[in-house]
Amino acid sequence: MSTLLIPSHVPSASEDAEQLRKAFTGWGTNEKLIISILGYRSSEQRRKIRQAYSDLLGEDLPKALEKELTRDFEKAVLLWVLDPAERDAVLVFDSVRKWSSTNRALIEIACTRSSEELFAARRAYLVRYKRSIEEDVAVHSKGDFKKLLVPLLTAYRYEGPEVNRTLAKSEAKLLHEKIEEKSYADEEIIRILTTRSKLQLEATFNAYNNEFGHPINKDLKSDPKDDFLSALRSVTKCVTLPQKYFEKTIRLSINKTGTDEEAVTRVITTRAEVDLKTIKELFYKRNSVPLTRAIKKDTTGDYEDFLVALLGEESA
Repeated sequence: MSTLLIPSHVPSASEDAEQLRKAFTGWGTNEKLIISILGYRSSEQRRKIRQAYSDLLGEDLPKALEKELTRDFEKAVLLWVLDPAERDAVLVFDSVRKWSSTNRALIEIACTRSSEELFAARRAYLVRYKRSIEEDVAVHSKGDFKKLLVPLLTAYRYEGPEVNRTLAKSEAKLLHEKIEEKSYADEEIIRILTTRSKLQLEATFNAYNNEFGHPINKDLKSDPKDDFLSALRSVTKCVTLPQKYFEKTIRLSINKTGTDEEAVTRVITTRAEVDLKTIKELFYKRNSVPLTRAIKKDTTGDYEDFLVALLGEESA
């Protein structure tokens, strides 16, 4: 569920656009005004504001924001004002551009979006960057990661309710066999993880647990330092337990020396209108600390205020 607090009375898109123009005018930028508008508007409302701003001033709102804002606050607001598909395209591009085997943005987008959402992201990527997602991922990734990521990002999974229990048992055994052989990038593992529906994979992982007495991820932890095994664990978690995956991502991003602002920003801006309320509940259950309080402790200034707004609290 969404955490957004949308006022009972929302000004027209033209009024909001005019207020944003005022926030950019004069000596310095009125960051509080920007947060009070954009932090409390739905995706559709933000889309209309962006169009109204363009009609009013002949400039795209993200470009105007880029001129006025800085650092982590800028990055968060710029992601937030984009349509979801365009936001995913930007996240993929940034992830590919600074390629790292430990960067999980690609897996998150590939495994937690619906087939239609993933298709929309690929289309937005093509429009924005004049080349395909699969082309860029294939060029910048290598070896086993390329074998996994390209089909993940180009998958169009079945999303109906049908589950084949017999197939789940047989593929659970096949996965176990390949994992025992340490053939982690075997084409059969890749095929199962990248083509089966999420419900089918959930049934397969349950069958794995029932047949072998432990979750598949336990066997994928045989070498904790292996980045590819870590990626496979992320795939299994993202596909079947996305909220738990995102809770852990935020927890690990703030409960260490130095905050991983990139991961925190990515999770909050992409999940605020999807399931951030559930992620907040899981965070509290796991840590006995409200997520909002944890974010306040690890962030500062306008960046902190904006994240707190998206988490469902009034900005300071």
